[in-house]
Amino acid sequence: METLDLAIRIFAGVSLGAAIGFERQMRSRTAGLRTNALVSLGAALFVIMGAFSFEGPGADPTRVAAQVVSGIGFLGAGVIMRQGASVSGLNTAATLWASAAVGALAGGGMILVAVGGTAAIMLSNVVLRPLGRLLDRRGHRVSREAVTTEYVFVVRSAAESEVPIRSRVVAALQRPEFTVHSLEANDLATGEVELTARLTATERSDAAFEAAIADVVPVPEVTSVRWRAREFEGED
Repeated sequence: METLDLAIRIFAGVSLGAAIGFERQMRSRTAGLRTNALVSLGAALFVIMGAFSFEGPGADPTRVAAQVVSGIGFLGAGVIMRQGASVSGLNTAATLWASAAVGALAGGGMILVAVGGTAAIMLSNVVLRPLGRLLDRRGHRVSREAVTTEYVFVVRSAAESEVPIRSRVVAALQRPEFTVHSLEANDLATGEVELTARLTATERSDAAFEAAIADVVPVPEVTSVRWRAREFEGED
């Protein structure tokens, strides 16, 4: 009976974690089906280990569960990303933390509570998201913090002019509206060098970007210039 009980706890941990991850996978989030399943399974296994591996008057299974809670914090920090003024991944990190709680409940034999917790987590991710946006609209707040515009600026010039052109590009893009993330240089077979700058803005403003690069376009050593913009919603 003990073996069957352990098998049920392990199966419940991985199944409930997979159920939470299924919703995240459908939304193409960073931590999806496998990640949440493994987090929940790992928490269940640690709790089982703490409950059945240590015996004696000084044994305390809750110590293992406490370490699971703190350990998940390091994993959650890995999915939180900052791009300019916007921060994404907070909800994904919170979901991983909650998945660990579900796994710990399953490992402790509280299967019904774990099922209820899973339902509450999925309901929160599905229902509270549009509700939060509705409240933002009703408050007349046009939230651009969750929408980031990525600009990619590509400049070609003669190889011997790389240094002054690079300096000119960097100077042109140093504006408060933009956050420069990278500037790469690639040598081409034509004897030219291609500089690719990647930057983001919390609000899309093509006019401001064109004004920023206006000092680079007319430079005689520049043979070609192109840019593109892409808006994407910050992952939660």
